[in-house]
Amino acid sequence: MSASTAQQFRYNQTPSKVLHFRNLPWECTEDELVQLCCPFGQVMNTKCNVGANKNQAFVEFGDLNQAISMVSYYASSSEPAQVRGKTVYIQYSNRHEIVNNKAPGDVPGNVLLVTMEGVEAGDVTIDVIHLVFSAFGFVHKIATFEKTAGFQALIQFTDAETASLARNALDGRSIPSYLLPQHVGSCNLRISYSAHRDLNIKFQSNRSRDYTNPMLPVNQTAIDGALQPVVGPDGKRTESESNVLLATIENMQYAVTVEVLHTVFSAFGTVQKIAIFEKNGQTQALIQYPDVTTAAAAKEALEGHCIYDGGYCLQ
Repeated sequence: MSASTAQQFRYNQTPSKVLHFRNLPWECTEDELVQLCCPFGQVMNTKCNVGANKNQAFVEFGDLNQAISMVSYYASSSEPAQVRGKTVYIQYSNRHEIVNNKAPGDVPGNVLLVTMEGVEAGDVTIDVIHLVFSAFGFVHKIATFEKTAGFQALIQFTDAETASLARNALDGRSIPSYLLPQHVGSCNLRISYSAHRDLNIKFQSNRSRDYTNPMLPVNQTAIDGALQPVVGPDGKRTESESNVLLATIENMQYAVTVEVLHTVFSAFGTVQKIAIFEKNGQTQALIQYPDVTTAAAAKEALEGHCIYDGGYCLQ
């Protein structure tokens, strides 16, 4: 780990579902924080522009594991967390919740903030959101997340004019019922302009999508839940293939570090990134390969096998 990466984190702190961000650009917006954090879980609240230089902020996740997942991801990543090109330093906060959240502005722009009322996350898929909003122009990117206001999405268009067309047509309207699950009565749209201008999508998932970059890696495991399962010809559920593996380590009698996992998984090809984190009382890791073929070969060879001799640390 480089010195610059190590400076982003303080490991001697007690984990908290509230993360403290330092070295942010002056007047960093709430949307920019949400967009950075939403791939890792439910953003419940934010507090921006804290400190004398207004370059600090706090983000509250839905639960502790989501905050740990974000810290673990960037702690092992070769690319630091960034906002507007600036490296952001992340640590656990001493506080356990955020109060007095700053409300977002409503300045016209090419990115819309959409609140979907009457539904929960999962009721409206990202594909349905894309279908509805692409009727007004090319949708570049979508990022969905949950806050106290409900299930929300950031939708990026080419320009403010296109975004305005979509807002004027859809604000206060409902998503057609035939696009929603049967248990959902209605889904009303409340739309405002976001202060964000360019969403930074790091991977394609059921929470975020970049329609301008089809080569972006798929990662359905660094967030809450996975993509919708695929049903095979035999009617049984099959897993969606990805270049990122989620490894759960069981019966762990010895320490399993990033270096240990790199040694094991690099036998099948180049390992680009590794992130270790705790979730639901289990030790898990994300291992990213350059392509799906290499990941599939590693999964086939290693699933159910032991890291060490003697039967310890099953993968």
